Amino acid sequence: MRAIVFDFFGTLTDPAAEAGRRESFTATAAALGVPADRFWQAMGASFPDRITGRYGDTRATLRRIARECGTDPAESDLDAAVRAQQAGAVLVRPPRPGVLDLLDRLRAAGYRLGLISDCSSELCEAWPETPYGPRIDAAVFSWQQGYRKPDLRLYEAVSARLGVPAAECWYVGDGGSREHDGARRAGMRPVLVTNAAYPDAAALRSDPDPYTPDLTIPDLDALPGLIET
Repeated sequence: MRAIVFDFFGTLTDPAAEAGRRESFTATAAALGVPADRFWQAMGASFPDRITGRYGDTRATLRRIARECGTDPAESDLDAAVRAQQAGAVLVRPPRPGVLDLLDRLRAAGYRLGLISDCSSELCEAWPETPYGPRIDAAVFSWQQGYRKPDLRLYEAVSARLGVPAAECWYVGDGGSREHDGARRAGMRPVLVTNAAYPDAAALRSDPDPYTPDLTIPDLDALPGLIET
């Protein structure tokens, strides 16, 4: 096995941060002049389209969401909303404890590192400046590709960018978006991170995977012991 492909939210990021996602939207809603509850509902309803790029970049997305909520924001309000949205996005993607050192260790061991994330525009726009960006050799985002997990084209894309056949890739994630079934069908070897120390995290995952891999670990720090045996 020559490469490891990771999920992002709840796998590389701190699973506890997911609970703050709704709160992270509060300042954006205020900047747009939209009630916070209405904004949250609109963002949730638009999630499948937002993460496949159909709403455009962050500015275009917020303009469209505001209009769907009955508000036509001024450009200055949009400026403030974009800043608030980007700041809120930072709050829900802090690194999982120890994960940056883990990524460095895996790269030093010779593994190519990939990523597949179902995400909206904020992560794509900020990716090069995140602490993850320099550590990942090939990142594939649903927002850029136009389709989401478990679409096999995402797994094919990351394999091609890594230059490693799917059969030589581990796939590591917390089980949202039917990602492990997709990895299995793509020919990768899936590993489930159960996040045992975060018992409430599973409820926050969208479209949970009915397929459970044979290989499971309670936390990401157990990954080296698994793949190096």
